[in-house]
Amino acid sequence: MTQQTLGGRIAALRKEKGMTQLELAQQMGVTDKAVSKWERDLACPDIQTLPRLAQLFGITVDELMQGAAPGQGQLPKEGPSLFPLACKAICLAMGVAVAVLSVLGQLDTRSGFCLLGIGLACGGMALLRRQP
Repeated sequence: MTQQTLGGRIAALRKEKGMTQLELAQQMGVTDKAVSKWERDLACPDIQTLPRLAQLFGITVDELMQGAAPGQGQLPKEGPSLFPLACKAICLAMGVAVAVLSVLGQLDTRSGFCLLGIGLACGGMALLRRQP
């Protein structure tokens, strides 16, 4: 399955509906220049407009964002996931924050335990998410 950009999906869906950029723009309350920028991946639709855009195309926001055809669900979960890396980064950041703030005398015990708890939880999620 080839990956398509959000702009490419918007253009393809608009053409499937037989709409011009101007017609889509009028229905979305934006300019045709904005639609053109979306389709060329020079800009993205505002997050608040995504549900309306998906509704116009008769798909879900997930399908619009992920490029899954209606009824196909999400794209296959292949390749490396950033989730474990993000969890490890948060874990490290929380540990460093506690250490630095403690040395500076700017951290009370309750806040320190809270930060360490968040860091440990993220570290645990990263370990649990690891693929065998």
